Amino acid sequence: MRQKNYLVITNIIKTNCVLMKKTLFLFLFIVSIIGCKNGSYEVSEINAKKITLNPEIQQDSTIIGVFLPYKDKMTEEITKILSYAPYTLERTDGNLQSTLGNLIADLSYKKANELFEKKTGKKVDFSMSNYGGIRAAITKGNVTVSNAFELMPFDNTLVVVELNYEKIKELFAYFMSKNMAHPLSSQIELRIKNKSYEILINGKAIDKNKTYYVATSNYLQKGGDAMNFFKDPLSLYDSNFLIRDAIVEYFKSKDTLISNLDNRVIISN
Repeated sequence: MRQKNYLVITNIIKTNCVLMKKTLFLFLFIVSIIGCKNGSYEVSEINAKKITLNPEIQQDSTIIGVFLPYKDKMTEEITKILSYAPYTLERTDGNLQSTLGNLIADLSYKKANELFEKKTGKKVDFSMSNYGGIRAAITKGNVTVSNAFELMPFDNTLVVVELNYEKIKELFAYFMSKNMAHPLSSQIELRIKNKSYEILINGKAIDKNKTYYVATSNYLQKGGDAMNFFKDPLSLYDSNFLIRDAIVEYFKSKDTLISNLDNRVIISN
C-alpha cells in the first residue's frame, strides 16, 4: 500500500513540475520583454482578495479526473476483508489486561521474534506496548485493512531491546504504578496480591544474572509514555518493520480473530 501511495504522490509531483515549468517559462518571457524597454519600473499598488471556500465553488473536473482512479483503487484496498471477529475486541474489557491488548502484544511478539531470531539467532523473551497506543476497538464482524489503520495509525516500528535485571524491575514497577492495561505478551505471568506482586517470564522467576530481550515500539524505546526503562538498553535492534504491517499480516493469517483474558495478569485478594 505504501508503494501505491508513493506512485500516486510521484504522479502528482510530476504534474506539478510540468505546470511549474510552464509558469516559469511564461514569467521569464514577460520579464525579457519588459527588460527590452527603456525606463524603470516600481510597484505602485498591491491588491489582495479573500476567497472563502464554500460549497458553491465548482469542482475542477480535470483534477477530479486525475485523482478519481487512485481514490477508487485506495478505497478498494482499504476495505479489503482480512479476517472476522466473532465478538468485539477492546482495550477496556479487563483488569490490567484486555482482549485487544493481549492480541496486539502477542502478534507483536510473534513478528518481532521472527525477525530478531532470523537476524541474531536469539529469541525475544516477551513484548510490552502501551495502552494509549491502541487507538480503536475491533468491533464484531468483518475485519478490514481500514481497521488496522484505525487501530494503529502511527508509523511505529518493532524494536527489540536488551534489558538487565534492574531495568526489568523498573518495567514492572512502572506497569504496577500506572494501573493500566499496558499490553503484555503471553510469555509473562504477573501475579498480584494486594500491593505485592511476583513476576514469571516464560514460567521462571527473574534471574539477576540474566539479560532479557523485550519487543516494543521505537516510540516507546525512546522514552515515549514515560517508559524510560527502554532507553539506553544494553543492545538495540530496530526491525524497521511497521507494527501496523505486522497487524495486517497477522489478520490475513487468521480466518477468525480470537483473543481472551488469561493468566498473564492474575489478581487475587
